[in-house]
Amino acid sequence: MDDAPLPIRATVASLARRAGVAASTVSRALRDDPRISPQVRARIATLAAEAGYTPNVLARTLVGGRSGLIGLVLGSIENPFYAELMQQTVSQAAAHGLRLLLLHAGPGPIEDATAEALLQYRVDGCLITSAGLSSRAAAICADNGVPVVMVNRVARLHGSAVSCNNLAAGEALAELLLAAGHRRPAIVSGNAGTSTSTERAEGFARRFLAAGLPAPARFEGGTGHAAGYAAGQAIAALPAPQQPDAVFGVSDILAMGAMDALREAGLRVPGDVSVVGMDGIAAGAHAPYRLTTVAQPLEAMVARGLDLLLARIGGARLPDEVVLLRGALIRRASARLP
Repeated sequence: MDDAPLPIRATVASLARRAGVAASTVSRALRDDPRISPQVRARIATLAAEAGYTPNVLARTLVGGRSGLIGLVLGSIENPFYAELMQQTVSQAAAHGLRLLLLHAGPGPIEDATAEALLQYRVDGCLITSAGLSSRAAAICADNGVPVVMVNRVARLHGSAVSCNNLAAGEALAELLLAAGHRRPAIVSGNAGTSTSTERAEGFARRFLAAGLPAPARFEGGTGHAAGYAAGQAIAALPAPQQPDAVFGVSDILAMGAMDALREAGLRVPGDVSVVGMDGIAAGAHAPYRLTTVAQPLEAMVARGLDLLLARIGGARLPDEVVLLRGALIRRASARLP
């Protein structure tokens, strides 16, 4: 049996490190881009040959044409909403005769390998759901003529965006709780700096402020059930007079985590404290949660995102735009209702 180690596959990133240049320079050099000097192109070609680098076969056969591939960049998958978004995108892309290149960026900024893959596989366009889309990665897409559409995000760097109207959703949930007599709300927030978390919390808080009530207490959350559970523990540990009578998790999974912690601490939901969320994930509809929430119009969001992307892939010179769609308020047993 041969125990010799398998050779490590050469990539654009590894060639860039060896050549001491940016990955985008290597990608352009390997495509004989005239913006790269002949000397640099020759040096990178030599390094590529020595390293046994093989560019994507599909890309070689489709020079000057389209690949039929759409990139889908996902962030943290701790939130089941993104699995549901992925399934919806796969289904709708197939109806258009397109295939998806699924790329996971993780919770932070898009890494070199992810940006590299978008170019190496010659995606025709890219749908991005990750809040960590870095300006560098967006610029790489723009420099190489790859249209970008954000889905479930409104922060734009390059390209258009489709999102649920998060401000309106937060206001609708606050209005429901106010009508039921809640006066001490709290918010379990998501990752700082994400447009979805910020706008949902803002809409919720400003409705209570408009009613002449103090601003909701805020508890740091994150992206998954464990983060919501930790926030719920912090809420349950407050002295009884300071405990909120309603908790808004800016995502369903955060609300569900908080609900589990509150119940473990002996609080009744919704008898002692109401809990509401947002996204409309399937798990939230079932026992023991039966979560009151605003469901995102996921099918419509993906359809609109693909429409925007395909129009730009087709060469239409269209301005960037932000499309906001309204969510659906779903009343269930996790909150005391008017």
